[in-house]
Amino acid sequence: MTPLKPVTRGLIACALATLAAASYAGPGAHGPNGEHLDTAPDMAPGAISRLPDGSVSVPVPAQRRWGLRTVIAAAADAAATIELPGQVVMDPNAGGRVQALSGGKLQPGPRGLPVPGQAVHRGEVLAYVAYNASPVELANQQAQLAQVRAGRQLAAQRLQRLESLEGTVPRKDIEAARSEWQALAAQERALAGSVGAREALLAPVDGVVAAATAVAGQVVEPKDVLFEVVDPARVLVEATTTDASLGSRLGGAALAGLPGVSLQFQGAARALRDGVLPLTFRARAAGPLPLAIGQPVTVVASLRQTVKGYVLPAQALSRSPANELVVWVKTGAERFVAQPVQAQPVDAQTVVVTHGLAPDQRVVVQGASLIAQVR
Repeated sequence: MTPLKPVTRGLIACALATLAAASYAGPGAHGPNGEHLDTAPDMAPGAISRLPDGSVSVPVPAQRRWGLRTVIAAAADAAATIELPGQVVMDPNAGGRVQALSGGKLQPGPRGLPVPGQAVHRGEVLAYVAYNASPVELANQQAQLAQVRAGRQLAAQRLQRLESLEGTVPRKDIEAARSEWQALAAQERALAGSVGAREALLAPVDGVVAAATAVAGQVVEPKDVLFEVVDPARVLVEATTTDASLGSRLGGAALAGLPGVSLQFQGAARALRDGVLPLTFRARAAGPLPLAIGQPVTVVASLRQTVKGYVLPAQALSRSPANELVVWVKTGAERFVAQPVQAQPVDAQTVVVTHGLAPDQRVVVQGASLIAQVR
């Protein structure tokens, strides 16, 4: 082989250097995912980061700080469930409405007008409604009262005269005069009570005032609802469905997001209301019920059938940037991968993953939301 001249070797070295420089990205170059290729990565070793393949790297010290906890997925049978929209309603046997029977002006009761949240007792006077008659009606009542009062006075005088002549007048005349006087006296009392009369509004049950629309001096109409009194420890949850056979297939039930509340199925209605069938549940809790009348809730009702899957805590589920339901699987000491799944709730704290998981995968069941926030 003929040795290369020095000039030729220099040209080859220059060409190789040019090719090597061309292998590096030029200024402003981007990769397939939009990342900059003209700058060296500045990720510090051992830092929390999202890798180009979408997985997340979390060093062991950070895992301890976050309190990450994982379990090995194992297939099991769980009760099939269904989610139903519902609403908290008043128990008709432990609550009631206070309405005015006649129109008039509202007056405070002995303790003033009650406010929402105030405890009341059955039969307690909450307010008065003073009947306001028109001037003509009031004048007629007063004239009739004056006429009856005058007749009662005359009857009293006649009775007094006959009693003074007892023994000379028949006894039946004295008894007739006494009966007339008593009738006129009772009529006078009734008319006197109707002039300026007022209606007492009483608490229907023991409980607390759930709603109050009464203001002193307010003019109310008949049947106006002024107060609602409920027992906060006895409320019902009414769910709705379009499946008429669902009531016969229900088992237990719970409220989504309220793990301390249990539901006892009371029954299903047999008549549609607004195109849906109401299902009634009684709410129970160890302490005070965290529910309010009219509050919308989601009822997680279990069916009398089972579904095979992986039972996990509800906090193991999170959402991907594409709003897809995922769980985080630990594939290495510091590597976590988001895995799309399909799941349905078992109760307020547990879900069953029906698709997307494989046996013996290590799933994050605590701290998954922290991993999902890494960008």
